[in-house]
Amino acid sequence: MELLEKYFPNLSKDQKNKFSKLQELYQDWNLKINVVSRKDIDELYLRHVLHSLGIAKVQEFLPGASILDVGTGGGFPGIPLAILHPETNFHLVDSIGKKIKVVNEVVEGLGLKNVHTTNARVEEVPGNYDFIVSRAVAAMPTFVHWTTGKIAKQSKHELKNGILYLKGGDLTEELADYPKAVIYELPDFFEEDFFETKKVVHLPLKYKK
Repeated sequence: MELLEKYFPNLSKDQKNKFSKLQELYQDWNLKINVVSRKDIDELYLRHVLHSLGIAKVQEFLPGASILDVGTGGGFPGIPLAILHPETNFHLVDSIGKKIKVVNEVVEGLGLKNVHTTNARVEEVPGNYDFIVSRAVAAMPTFVHWTTGKIAKQSKHELKNGILYLKGGDLTEELADYPKAVIYELPDFFEEDFFETKKVVHLPLKYKK
C-alpha cells in the first residue's frame, strides 16, 4: 500500500480500504484457481496493481466513461483502475471461465459497483467504449482486429478514444503500421526497476459502425 500511496497520494479512505483488500482476496482465490504466479502474488502491488495504474498516469478516466478491459485474466488492469475511478464504468472480458470466476469473486469481495464482467471472446461483446485497455494479450495488429467497431464516436478525454495498452520491450516493428500510436514510458512515472522496459501505448481509433 505504501507503494500505491507514493504515486497516488490522494486516495480516499474507501479506495485505500479496497486496495488493501486485494492481497488477501487474490491469495485466497489463487489457492483455489491459479490466475497469478506465486512470485507475482508476493509482489502483487508492484507487478499487477501499480502496473495497471500506469494507464491512469497517461489518462485519468472521467465519471460516466465506459472502459473495456480485454483479456482481463485475474482482473488486471480493470480492477485497480475501477477502484481508482469509482464513477467510471468498467466491462471486464475474458474467454476463460475460471479467470472470470476469480474476477467476479474479487469484485464482490471489494463491493465494486462499477464493474461488470463477461465470459466471452471480445469479438462477441457488443457496445462502444471510450477506451479499450489491456495488458499485452496479443500483438497490436491482432488486438486492433479483435476490437474493431468497439470505440465510441465522441471523445470526451484529453486523449482521443482508442486503445491504452500495457506493453514491454521494443515495439518498433509491432507498431510500424500505426503512425498515430504514442508510446509513454512507465519509468517516467514510476522509479522501480520492474518498470524499466514497461510502456503504455495509446492508439487512437476511429468510430466504425
